[in-house]
Amino acid sequence: MIDTNAIEEHIRGILAAIGDDPDRPGLVDTPKRVARMYAEVFEGMNYTNHEIAEMFSRTFDDDIDTDKEKIVVMKDISLFSYCEHHMALMYDMKATVAYIPDGKVIGLSKIVRVCEMVCRRLQLQERIGQDIADIISEITGSSDVAVAIEGCHSCVTARGIKNHNTKTYTEELRGRFLTEPALAARLGR
Repeated sequence: MIDTNAIEEHIRGILAAIGDDPDRPGLVDTPKRVARMYAEVFEGMNYTNHEIAEMFSRTFDDDIDTDKEKIVVMKDISLFSYCEHHMALMYDMKATVAYIPDGKVIGLSKIVRVCEMVCRRLQLQERIGQDIADIISEITGSSDVAVAIEGCHSCVTARGIKNHNTKTYTEELRGRFLTEPALAARLGR
């Protein structure tokens, strides 16, 4: 579990280390606010991928005509996360998650919830795609899963090189999405 008392103590130390007074009126409650924010935005740190899959495991029998090719694609899922290298915000992220049902389907809101919970960790964009694909595959039983993510990284846009228009695009392709380029093309980059 996230130790909010330790976070408060360390934030007070950081405020002092950057030359400010943690007891001045504008900052006196900052350590508590940051601790509450971290407990919220890093909630996913409390769970393994398997535990997240169990949280959102409700599926429905796929009674759609199985003789026809089916693909489920959710696009433009809005996300944010924090880079594990600088604890910097990854923002304006849009994910596309696709899978080919294999006897059962997951509720659409569960796909979004899986994405959000995975992002509530210190992450790399590449790992976000891997984690989402792992969880969707576990829930649906499908080995045909694809996750595409585009996002901005404040460790690039706000510090260091400060290139404001840079976006990072990653794909995690599995099963037929990896072996059949026409399926991957349906992700609509």
